[in-house]
Amino acid sequence: MKSEFLTVSQNKRGAITKLQLNSDKSNMNWVIDPNYLESLGYDDLDKLFGEFNITVDGQKHRSIDQDPEVSGDDTHSKLQFKVDDLSLVQQFQLIGNSFKWDFTVQNNGEEDITISNLGVWISLAYVMFRDKNVKRNANQSVAVFPQISKNYTKLAAVRRDNTAPNLGVYQTKGEVLSVGTFNDYTNRFFENVSPSLDGMLFHEIVLAGGYDDDRRPHNDWIYPQNSLVLKPGESKNWEFYLKPFTDQKDFYDIATRLYNHPRFSFEPMISQGSYQVFTIKLAKGQTLKSITVRHKSGEEIVDQDMTDQLENGRLVYEPQGLGEHQVILEFDDGTVDMGVFNVMNSINELLRNRADYVSEHSYAGKDGKVPYSFGPVSNQGESIGKMTFILQECLLDDKVKDADKQIAQVEESAVKYVRPKWFENGDFKKPAKLYGDFYRLMDLEYIAHMFYLLSKCPASSLKLNKPNDYLSWAAQVFDVRVNPDLNDNERGKTEAQMLGTYGLYIEDLLADLQKSGLDKEYSEISKSWKSVTDRLAANSDSLEAAMTEHFFDNAGFGPAAGALALTGNVHAATTYGELLKANIGFSNDFRSQSPDRWWEALSYMIHALWGGLTAASAQIAGEKLQDPELVEAAYRATGAILYMYDSNATATNRMLKPGEAASTYSIAGPNLNRPDLSRNRFGQSIFASDGGIFARLFPDGYTGEDDWDMGEELVAFLNGFGQKTYIYKDKQNGLTAVNGRVKKLVDEHYEVQSFAPYINEYIYLDDGLVLESNKDKALFNLSTRKFE
Repeated sequence: MKSEFLTVSQNKRGAITKLQLNSDKSNMNWVIDPNYLESLGYDDLDKLFGEFNITVDGQKHRSIDQDPEVSGDDTHSKLQFKVDDLSLVQQFQLIGNSFKWDFTVQNNGEEDITISNLGVWISLAYVMFRDKNVKRNANQSVAVFPQISKNYTKLAAVRRDNTAPNLGVYQTKGEVLSVGTFNDYTNRFFENVSPSLDGMLFHEIVLAGGYDDDRRPHNDWIYPQNSLVLKPGESKNWEFYLKPFTDQKDFYDIATRLYNHPRFSFEPMISQGSYQVFTIKLAKGQTLKSITVRHKSGEEIVDQDMTDQLENGRLVYEPQGLGEHQVILEFDDGTVDMGVFNVMNSINELLRNRADYVSEHSYAGKDGKVPYSFGPVSNQGESIGKMTFILQECLLDDKVKDADKQIAQVEESAVKYVRPKWFENGDFKKPAKLYGDFYRLMDLEYIAHMFYLLSKCPASSLKLNKPNDYLSWAAQVFDVRVNPDLNDNERGKTEAQMLGTYGLYIEDLLADLQKSGLDKEYSEISKSWKSVTDRLAANSDSLEAAMTEHFFDNAGFGPAAGALALTGNVHAATTYGELLKANIGFSNDFRSQSPDRWWEALSYMIHALWGGLTAASAQIAGEKLQDPELVEAAYRATGAILYMYDSNATATNRMLKPGEAASTYSIAGPNLNRPDLSRNRFGQSIFASDGGIFARLFPDGYTGEDDWDMGEELVAFLNGFGQKTYIYKDKQNGLTAVNGRVKKLVDEHYEVQSFAPYINEYIYLDDGLVLESNKDKALFNLSTRKFE
């Protein structure tokens, strides 16, 4: 099929193999290409765009096993399948500057037919190419952000370098239950290959069911899993349009203007006792019949009818209950839209509970199985994150009980467990080869951070050494981490020049080294830091930092954006900042606003550590570049990350006690690789049962300890949104707050309320103006552009 707008190729079965926008100079193929699959031995032809799975009266069928009738011309094609007494017809049509996709199921028999599962593949080009040409991964691949709704489902396929055009998918008929994913990948981590990971997600629009009975998420009360019963002669029809868009605003404008979708916005996360504010913009001719807010209390689903409180498309109300809340909009024509936000008890309490829990339950002490360790034990430096978090929390919050005891535990572990394990005979210049024949230099930045925070602790809280001793230790470890000359192997020399989490604290570390007279370490580290950021800045147009151990990774381009912004490399930071914008989701469900990543859950997912560090990178870069879009994205992501610590969640199978945490959440439902993990929290060791690389990474199997790599992201939060609230002037909405709320008082005077648990700074992004204050409210005069 071909028009002025679009070129579409189909295989002989009618499945779409190429979808190109003719005006797109990059010649991007917006769907997964079977030629690419074949070139690397991926066997997924059953998941090409337009193929489907259906379970009829208990019997499973795949379209790939059927021979459809295919007909069509230059602008239209029709595929007809038969499954028992069902006829299934798909039609694709080029209409102006859009691509229409229609799917119909009809019962031609004389009995009722039960469809317990029906999923249609919409395999957009969500690919991490096995290719060191990072620009291909950035420009020819998309992140896909789902917004699931009964009648107004949308998918935003955002090109990873954030260059327009992007591609939107808009539902215009029928009822959608969910969007699931299947992941195919190759991981060569243990082959000492870097990059070692590539793969792709195939997206499935779920029209009925979604799960086998023994593998469904039992507590997911938000997304239905209904079967479909067709009476004799009855048919069901679904319709979607694919249409290019430029940016997030345009994505929503197109939905409302062309496809009659309502526009609905709200805070993704609020604390108990705070007000939620909904704004609703209706499409032309649309009439809102009711608005209901739903949450779960114990075993009961509680509905609040809020229709009467809506005024001029705005509803302000204080939610009841804790955990996920679903807002349901019903319209006069019977269609339904919805959104999902989270109500948390105080974030301060969440952080204190976490510190207390780790101190009480994770520390092994002298007589533990691994003496002086914080469990779960791992060779990877990420496992030290919970120690770093305890220190940062104790330094910020004077209400942590037994802070001295908690600091002493971390100190004891640092001296008696961390140092002898990660360094030969405790020599900081000789990292131990914990991975067979190599060491992982990234581990050292976590260790250096922990030593550095020990140096910030009061001398009275430390039992084994003085603060300055730990500053010296931090400097020595950090020097090895960033100085290629201090590594005697090629892998070490290469990794020394890669960025990591250390951008979160290096500027503070350097300032303290200078203050304390550690001139040699200061000189070597600042030289390495300058060398890395200068090289990154010089090569930013090649996007080389986006490649880490993986072919394309927010663990690379996130820290790069932050580091380059910190060091004043504005052009380079802006370049990597675009990758961050494309990486952080926008959605009607706060959990789907996570930074985009798949390899910890084999699905679209939240990963506490890298989601949190990506959010922190966006917040740092956004502040330094005075870019509200980055700061807004960072804040959206933060709500998703804190969900991994939320003991009041009700819609996930894995419930947490106060202080517990789980590192990973599978957003996609179903996660077709592991349906039992769909919309659930877990630790990655749960994949040990899948064998392969997981069995080697987690030789003890699944222990139920789900937080081995958590903590560093909370430190990042504590130093960012934990202490900062931002305001900026928005063209459409006037003065706007991030991590807070603005209230107009009189004339151009505003009150700014902070949501930060330990507020320290109010920042006016437009001018870079900072007000240092520990009060949870501040006054701002927009006419003078000053805090008062």
